[in-house]
Amino acid sequence: MEYLIQLFFSFLATASLCVIFNAPVKAIPYCGLVGAVGWMIYYIALEFQLTEVVAAFLGAFVVAICAQIYARRLKTPMIVFIVSGFIPLVPGGLAYNTMRYFVEQNYMLGLETGIRAFLISGAIAMGIVFSEVIFQLSIKFMKKSLTSMQSFIRNKRQQ
Repeated sequence: MEYLIQLFFSFLATASLCVIFNAPVKAIPYCGLVGAVGWMIYYIALEFQLTEVVAAFLGAFVVAICAQIYARRLKTPMIVFIVSGFIPLVPGGLAYNTMRYFVEQNYMLGLETGIRAFLISGAIAMGIVFSEVIFQLSIKFMKKSLTSMQSFIRNKRQQ
């Protein structure tokens, strides 16, 4: 039941932010789905006792892959899905608490939460980069194997 609640509210939050960001109407449900899937990966990774950084990396990786797929399928810029999909993963609360701790002159706790926020943000960026590289390599591999398959068939027909 808890997973359904997490899924529903992450979908609702992501789709609502798509409306604020003026995403195309046809893309709003898909943006919500991308954000919900990314959040569920993050949430389940935390349930399996992975660190926040690893969980954020996995969630960002899946969000970026889903964004690539939906961008191609719906012929919409990938940024529409990426921005909305990463909203649930962004460590905004940690960044806020970092500033609050520094204002309260609790420097050690501010430094600790600041480093956590920085590492999570870096993991999100690395998830984007890794997914892009893997996606591009897989497309290149598929094109190469398709052309080699076509040339093989052509050679067989000529014989």
